[in-house]
Amino acid sequence: MHKVESSEDARSVTSAARRHRVAIVGCGFGGLFAAQALRHAQVDVTVIDRANHHLFQPLLYQMATGILAEGDIAPPIRDILRQQRNTTVVLGNVQAIDLDGRRLTVDTLGQPSEVPYDSLILATGANQSYFGHPEFARDAPGMKTIDDALELRGRIFGAFEMAERESDPARQRLWLTFVVVGAGPTGVELAGQIAELARRSLRLNFRRIDPATARVVLLDSGPAILRTFPESLQRRTARTLESMGVEIHLGTMVTGVDQRGIDTNANDPGLRRIEAITKIWAAGVEASPLGRMVAGAAVDRAGRVKVRADCTLPGHPEVFVIGDLMSLDGLPGLAQVALQSGRHAATTIIRRLAGDTKEQPFRYRDRGTMATISRFRAIALVGRLRVAGFFAWLLWLAVHLYALTGFKNRVAVLANWIIAFLGRGRPQRAITAQQVFAREALMAQAAAIASALPDSPAVSAGVSPSRIEQPIRRTIASA
Repeated sequence: MHKVESSEDARSVTSAARRHRVAIVGCGFGGLFAAQALRHAQVDVTVIDRANHHLFQPLLYQMATGILAEGDIAPPIRDILRQQRNTTVVLGNVQAIDLDGRRLTVDTLGQPSEVPYDSLILATGANQSYFGHPEFARDAPGMKTIDDALELRGRIFGAFEMAERESDPARQRLWLTFVVVGAGPTGVELAGQIAELARRSLRLNFRRIDPATARVVLLDSGPAILRTFPESLQRRTARTLESMGVEIHLGTMVTGVDQRGIDTNANDPGLRRIEAITKIWAAGVEASPLGRMVAGAAVDRAGRVKVRADCTLPGHPEVFVIGDLMSLDGLPGLAQVALQSGRHAATTIIRRLAGDTKEQPFRYRDRGTMATISRFRAIALVGRLRVAGFFAWLLWLAVHLYALTGFKNRVAVLANWIIAFLGRGRPQRAITAQQVFAREALMAQAAAIASALPDSPAVSAGVSPSRIEQPIRRTIASA
């Protein structure tokens, strides 16, 4: 195992005065803004992320529905921080945190390394939550990563392709039914885009089916959609979605998911079982498992770490937990919370190095909340201002375009928006079988590797690993 250090660290070995070392785990909004806030500080920063890119998650649904490419919303971390000479980027997954020894154990494709630190910022965000039913993920994938969005793109566009091949109307309906679980901003945006895709973008693309006949169903267990928005904007959004042909069913909890459909607890017999090949889960999130690694039992129901008022870990003032990973004053899991808490952590480190050790609590400034429904239609809540329709959509475009990282990404996104919104096309419609089946194959391979361990039932029963892996190869080959 070797130790990962920046070039400044290597030179400081011969110096009695070593610079302060800051390790940042995760390079989402919180981690990136924390790193950038430290660019002029007399510190050495190590940014650790299991991906090589910074993902602009609010636009991930547009990647899944063929509007944007992955490169448009996921610039390389190294490229973003290339001018920041005090920063080193490490690709890897944190496996262990030694709070007393102040060092991290990082795994990079089986190669372990150690990263020492004086201050630690944990910004690993959140994962999809299936509320105690992880088995639902197999047939109803969520949308948190580029891989998730590519898989969903393959499933959505692939469903229309498969329906075109069917001569049986019942089989066509099975492929042309799309169920979105969860009526928060992500679920609403996905349902609206799928409806627009079917009724506008794919017009005249097929010969045996009419894409406009696609059924889009939006389910939520709660009493309203977009529960964080005022009731007037909720009603406006519901009317807009229903005018686009989206079915909205509230107070409906999913009780089962399989390859051919979804089971619910609905009173309506017609909703207790919805036959659909394509299901998308947008119902909830849970904090990264890294939180439990450092907090023990001091986490809330979603796995978020309960922190002090200044975003530090109780008993460890050198450890900051920010963004979706922290539980503080009921703050929502929004990008603004992440980036503001990231800046707060960086500013606190700089103040401490200057001799100011007084605790300053984190103050969140609500900049407003927005959600887009479809082309030319969105809602926005900024302070007391409530906006809906075309003006809200323009405001949404401007805010998200400005928030993107890098000039090149803004130009690419704007070009794709012009094609998709002013025209009828979807510029990113390329799909492959690997996008759809890779996750399932990787899960099967992981299970095969686990069963091949010496104490596993498979090996003790005399089943060879090669035989276990054969179904994986057949799955991909037949896709």
